[in-house]
Amino acid sequence: MKKVLLHVHLDGSVRPSTASELLNKDIKEVRNLMMAGSDNASLTDYLKRFDLPIWLMQTKDNLKRIAFELACDLKKDDVIYAEVRFSPLFHTREGLTKEEVVESVLDGFRECDGIKINLLLCMMRGLSFEDNLEIINLAKLYLGKGVCGIDLAGDEYNYKTYLYKELFKIAKDKNILFTIHAGEADGVDSIKNAIECGASRIGHGIRCIEDKDIMNMIKDKNILLEICPTSNIDTKVVDSYNNHPIRYLYDKGIKLSINTDNNTVSNITLDDEYNNLKKYLSFTDKELLECNKNALRASFITEKEKEELIKMIEQ
Repeated sequence: MKKVLLHVHLDGSVRPSTASELLNKDIKEVRNLMMAGSDNASLTDYLKRFDLPIWLMQTKDNLKRIAFELACDLKKDDVIYAEVRFSPLFHTREGLTKEEVVESVLDGFRECDGIKINLLLCMMRGLSFEDNLEIINLAKLYLGKGVCGIDLAGDEYNYKTYLYKELFKIAKDKNILFTIHAGEADGVDSIKNAIECGASRIGHGIRCIEDKDIMNMIKDKNILLEICPTSNIDTKVVDSYNNHPIRYLYDKGIKLSINTDNNTVSNITLDDEYNNLKKYLSFTDKELLECNKNALRASFITEKEKEELIKMIEQ
């Protein structure tokens, strides 16, 4: 099945073999550092798995290679369109400019034919207003040139969504589309705040099931949830596939897309996610196709591009 992927982090999807080679470390040790395990107690613990990849991604060559390899991995997974997210500010520690970081990643994507990829630049919870404003301005600079929007990621529980409302107002004034991580580590208030900020998509959002009014608001406003089932299990938001609310949300008419979040950290492919949904929650190919169509309709590309890609996945 041709697929669409709207929620995947570049730094959470570095090949362990590449990290092992660049670090000259045993791959088992690298896997232990980069992949989620049973010792994860929360999203905060899960986010620690990004430390090693970010440390590696400080040169043009490494950024380009890692982007190219992710593009190839997604293509192998039958993904025809993806929006890959990361925060350029985390990759300037050894002297690269923000612009060099973005251009290196885009160069890597361009070297893989047969898949269309855009970037979402992440503002980060916990960074200053000024730092996150730099991300907005950077996104505006590259809008339509490989960047399609912005995101807000990071420690949702300790840095509440409402704190970033003014930044999203600025983004809207600059005609920059955005998605917001909400309703994963924090509850329905975070989702409500994301909607009030103007998000047309919400990363995760599965805790909307805790409040019927919020569910109705998501449905009425045609907001798409970017759901990442395996990641939700890894971060202990849900305890198993059998108990994941994605089936309930789909049946209630909530628009959703299916995503990996972090291919390496969660040790998952999109094919695996689809197979798990079919095995544990009785999703059909027809329903998965509808999720892909909804993902395209909510994607941050032109209407013409959406129509062309929808025709491709219907073939």
